[in-house]
Parts: sequence; structure tokens; C-alpha cells
Amino acid sequence: MLEKKINNLSKKKTVLVVPLDWGLGHATRCIPLIRELQSNGCEVIVGAENNIRSLLEHEFQQLRFLPLPGYRIAYSKKRYWLPLKILLQIPKILYHIFLEHQWLKKVEKIYEIDAVISDNRFGLFHNRLPCIYITHQLLIKTGNFISQKIAQLTHYYFIRRYSACWVPDFAGKENVAGELSHPNRLPANICYIGCLSRFDQPIPLVKCRFLLIIISGPEPQRSIFEAIVLNQLKKFRGTAMLIRGLPGISEKKEEASSSKNDFPKNVVIKNHLNAIQMNEAILESEWVVSRSGYTTIMDLLKLKKLAILVPTPGQTEQEYLAMYLMEKRLFFSVKQENFLLESVLEQAQDFPFAVTNFDMSLYKNSVQQFVQSL
Repeated sequence: MLEKKINNLSKKKTVLVVPLDWGLGHATRCIPLIRELQSNGCEVIVGAENNIRSLLEHEFQQLRFLPLPGYRIAYSKKRYWLPLKILLQIPKILYHIFLEHQWLKKVEKIYEIDAVISDNRFGLFHNRLPCIYITHQLLIKTGNFISQKIAQLTHYYFIRRYSACWVPDFAGKENVAGELSHPNRLPANICYIGCLSRFDQPIPLVKCRFLLIIISGPEPQRSIFEAIVLNQLKKFRGTAMLIRGLPGISEKKEEASSSKNDFPKNVVIKNHLNAIQMNEAILESEWVVSRSGYTTIMDLLKLKKLAILVPTPGQTEQEYLAMYLMEKRLFFSVKQENFLLESVLEQAQDFPFAVTNFDMSLYKNSVQQFVQSL
């Protein structure tokens, strides 16, 4: 019996990490958590498919991946149709929540999982395992008071099923997500862990020398914004790099693409960069143009980079963050329908950016305490 207890104590703790599949942000902000879990002696298993799996495989070649279908939410081309389109997909979302909950019950026994970290996936709670839920949207903005209240009550119902809810933001008035992460009423199991970023601290590099444009987010808006940017880059007089946000497509498969080969030499187009490459690209850029996804915002704050945010049309969270952070003078923002590259760059040059000094390593304490509790 004593030998069995000693073996159990010496066994690595196995943590299942599962990010949501709405864009790439949920996966990229799991990267620092996975690294920290590994540095604290844990074995990490990831549940993911398609682009999410491809992105994390770029970062962690030795990880075990388990296939788990995402919610596969479809977005509309027109901003005003998005709320209705999401509403019509609620039965599908609930069905996937049920499926992932049943999936967890099976894989927990097969792979002897000790704990779960779910980034915004509702159904990955377990009555016999410590389960962490990650979200910065304690208030889900819908544009309508009644639907917003229903969304929050539903969200809180699932949050309470978890052992704890980690909010990647700072407690108190000096925070990043505003009322999204600091609504009037909070669940009892909330813990603010500070911002998450996969990037290293800024280091001295060569002089900032080009414009970096990062395309991300779900279709069809990802492709719509890419088309707008590509059209305007043809007339751009400076040097630019465009990251298309397509980790599942290798550069070799795209070599014959006429759209890339026809571009002027002052514009470099890449499908995807891993964390190290993206870190260097952001630090070497003079300006960054990107969506106002929360993970992107956390990365830009970590690297203290001047940026122009273009929220995804119809995504109320991104629209709120872009407005809120512009009011705090942390970033400049412009709507996609008003995006004219040369004009936007001129406006951003005159914008009075504020200097920030957030502690971006607080989350490490939360991970360490969590591992020690297992």
C-alpha cells in the first residue's frame, strides 16, 4: 500500500487543456498556460481539431492531441445579421456542450486525467476532477438588454459548474477588458489571474522598419478584411508584412498562388508565424494593424507596441474593446467600413498614446498554486 502511494505521488499530473474554436485567440492564450504547466512538471494533453490543433502543433511538437470537434459557429457577412445567425445556432451549441461533456467522461478514464482547463468551452466540467474555466467575458454584450441578461445568466450557470473561473485580466480599476471582465455581479468562484501572452518580454532589436498587418478571426469576415487589406497594399509605398491567420495551410502549398506572386516586393505575405517568429515580427514593426480580439490585445500590451485595432463587424465584444481601449488611449481604432490604410496611419501618428506598465507574469502564480493543489 505504501509503495502504491509513493508511486502516485511521483507520477506526473496529467492536465487536459481544451480551447474554444471561435478564431485562434483562445488557442494562442493557452500557450503560456501550457508552458507553465509543463515547467511545473505536468503532462499536458490538448483536445482540439483543424486550425486550433495545427496552431498548437506548431508550438508543441511533443504534445498528445485528442480529436474533439469544435462548436463550428458560422458568422454572417453582414453585421446586422450576426445576432440572429448566432441565435439560430444555439441548439447546435447546446448539442456540442452535451457531446463534449460525455467525451470528457470517457477520456478522463482512458488517459488518467487529473485536472481540466477549459478556455470558454462550457461542457468540460467533471464532478470528480478539478476543472478550471477561462473567460474574460463575464458580461456578454449582445446589443440588447434582455438577451444580454439571458446570456449572462446562462454563462454563469456553466461557470458555477467548474471548480474555479480564471479571468485573464487584472482586478481593480486598472484593467484591460473593462466591464466585460468586471460586471456588477460576479460568480463566487472567480479568480483574476492577470493577462496571458505567449510572447517574451521586449528585447532590443533592429530599428522598427515595416507595417505589420495581422488578419485573424472566423470566416467569412477574416477573408473580407483580408481582401480589403490586400487591395490597399497594392498601392502602399512603404514596406509591409501580412499574416493571414491560416496555420493549417503550409507556405509550400501556397507558392503557386498568383495572388501572392503578383504582389510587389515591398509586401511579404505569410499564412502563419509561430510564437517566436510573431514575437520578432511585432517587435521589428513600426505599426501593427489587427483585429481587436482580446488575445491579440494582451499580446500587444505585453510587447508595448503601437497598434491600430479594426474590430470584426458585428462582434460586439471586439467593438466594445476597441472603443474602450481607444478611450483609455492604449490603442487607436477604426471601423472596417472606414478602413483606408494611408489615412488611418496618418491619424494614428497624431494619436496621444498612453504608456502602460502591466505586470504580465501574474498568471504563473495561479498555475503554480493550481498544480500544487492536485
